[in-house]
Amino acid sequence: MFSTRWQTSPRQHDVTYERIQIAMPDGVRLAAQVWRPSAPGAFPAVLGYHPYASAAQTAPITPSAISAVGHFGPGQESGNGWIEAGDPNFYARRGYAYVLVNIRGTGESEGVYQYLSEQEARDGHDVIEWIAEQDWCDGGVGMFGVSYFARIQYFVAATQPPHLKCLFAPWASSDQYRDVFYQGGIFSKDWPLYWGRSSLRNTRYESEVVSGLSEEELEERLDRLRADPDIAQDPELAAVLADPHRPTHRFVLDVMLNDRDTDFWRRRSFDYEKIQVPVYLGADWANYGLHLPGTFRTWAALSHVPRRMIVGPTPYLDRPLSQLQYESLRWYDTWLKGMDVGLDEEPPVNVFVMGTGRWKQSTEWPLPETRWTSFYLHEKGRLWEREHFPNEGSSSYSDSPWGREFLEFSTSPLVEETEVIGPMVLRLHASTTDEEVFWFVSVREVDPDGEERVLTRGWLRGTHRAVDPSAGTPWLPHHPHTERLPITPGAVERYDIPIVPTANLFRPGSRLKIKIAGADDASANSLEAIAAGHIRRRLPSRVTVFHNEEHPSELLVPVTSGNLLGTYISGGGPYTGYR
Repeated sequence: MFSTRWQTSPRQHDVTYERIQIAMPDGVRLAAQVWRPSAPGAFPAVLGYHPYASAAQTAPITPSAISAVGHFGPGQESGNGWIEAGDPNFYARRGYAYVLVNIRGTGESEGVYQYLSEQEARDGHDVIEWIAEQDWCDGGVGMFGVSYFARIQYFVAATQPPHLKCLFAPWASSDQYRDVFYQGGIFSKDWPLYWGRSSLRNTRYESEVVSGLSEEELEERLDRLRADPDIAQDPELAAVLADPHRPTHRFVLDVMLNDRDTDFWRRRSFDYEKIQVPVYLGADWANYGLHLPGTFRTWAALSHVPRRMIVGPTPYLDRPLSQLQYESLRWYDTWLKGMDVGLDEEPPVNVFVMGTGRWKQSTEWPLPETRWTSFYLHEKGRLWEREHFPNEGSSSYSDSPWGREFLEFSTSPLVEETEVIGPMVLRLHASTTDEEVFWFVSVREVDPDGEERVLTRGWLRGTHRAVDPSAGTPWLPHHPHTERLPITPGAVERYDIPIVPTANLFRPGSRLKIKIAGADDASANSLEAIAAGHIRRRLPSRVTVFHNEEHPSELLVPVTSGNLLGTYISGGGPYTGYR
C-alpha cells in the first residue's frame, strides 16, 4: 500500500480565515468560508460543498464515532454523522486554500433547497469557476468530503467545470433510490424521517413533487398511500400523510410519493461518462446500508478515468473527519500540485479483510482470483456445495405483526481457512400466501463458540423481482424497480436477491450462515440502524422457500482462497472406529 516515494506537502504556513458570499448567475448568494495560507502567492484550492450547519463542520471538538438514527454516544445531545468537512487548517498549513460552501437554501446561503437538484450541481460548477478566478488560487480546484460532501462531487463533476482537477469522494451513495431510500424496492422509512428532522432543520426545503401538483392531484396520490396498510399503519408515516405541508414532512413525502425508480430519482442521478477527472472513492464494510453499494458501482462505471478505491474496516470514520487527511493530501499533491508521491507504484484497489487485521491490494474488482461457488440451500437448514437429493422439499415460516419468523441455513464447520471477498447473490425459489413478500437476508459468520456476527445484507421486494439481464452480471443482478409484477398466492417465483459485497476470512471451525426473514433484525449499533428501519408487511402470510432439483435455491459466494476441497458434512475429522 506504500511506496518508497511516499510523501506529502509539508506543514509550513500560517492560516488566514475569512467569511464571504459568492454570487450565482441568478443573483442568489451562497455563504462561504475560506482558509488559506497567509503567505503571498496563489495556491490550489479544495472545495467542501454541503447542506449542513457550517459551525459544526469545522468546530474544534474531539473526534468521535458516528452517532445517528437515535443512537447517541455517552453525553451526546445530537447525532454527529453529518460533520464531514474535515479540518480546513490541515490543508491550508500545507499549501492549499480550503473553501467551505453551503448549498443554496441551506445555512446562511440564500434561496430554497431541493435535494440533489440540477440547480445544486450547476451552483457547484459556478462556485468552482469563481474560486479559480481568485488571486489566491492558482486555477486548480479539487473537491473533498464524505457522504453528502462526497455524493454531490459526482453531480458537480458531471457538469465538467473547466478548473476542476480531481475528486476525493469516498463514502458516497451513487443511486439514491437503491442505496438509501428503497433498498431492494423496500421503503427504508427511518432514514428520510431522521434526516428530514435533524439534518434538514438547517434548510429551507422546497418540495419538487408537491409544488408540481394541484390540491386535487395531491390528495389523490395521498389517498393511494393511505390505502397501503404497510404505510398507513406506521404512526410516523401516517402523521406525514395527515400534514403533508409541514416543513419537516416535505422531504419525506417526496420520497414516499416516488416508491419506484421514477423520473424524480433519475433527475437525482448523474452521467458517469461526463466525469473526466481522477476520482478517489471508498467506504467501510459495515456501511452496507448506505455508502458501500455505491462505491463498487462507481468503481465499475469510472474505468475511463484514473481512480483509486479503499474499503476499510467496520469502525466508521471519526467525526470531524480525520483518518483520511494524509491519504487525501497525497491525492491532491498528485493531481493539483503535480508532485510525484508514488501513487503510480501502488495497486489502485485496497480492501481490508475482516478477520485478518490486514489489507489486500489488487488492480481489479471483483478480485481476479475469485471462484464463484454455489452453496445450495438444503433440508435441515444446511448450506452446502452439493446439489439437491431426489425428493428434497422446502422450508416455511410465518410472517405477521404478531410474529416475525425466519429461516436459517448454515454450512458445516469449515475445515479450511476460507477467504470470501466480493458480492453475493441469493437465488430463491419461493411462494407466499400473500400478494407481496419482503425479503431481508443477512450473511453471518458463526465462530467456533457459536457467536454470530453480521457481515452484510441484501433486500428485495417480491413484486420488484424483475431482472434486466443487459444491465447486470451473474453475481450482481439488476432490478429496474420501475413496475410491480403481481404475485399469485401459492405460485412459485424466482427471486434474485443481491447482497452487498463483503470481505472476511473464515477460520477453521467457523461457519457461513444466512438468515432469511420478512423484516429487519434489531439494530445493535448505529450502522446497523442505518441499514434497517424499513416498512413492515402488515398482512399475515406463510412463506415457503423451495430447495429441490426443480427449484434449486442457492447462495453464490465469491471464494478468493481456501475451500479447495469444500465443506465436510461428515465433520472433517479423522475416521473413527477403525480396527
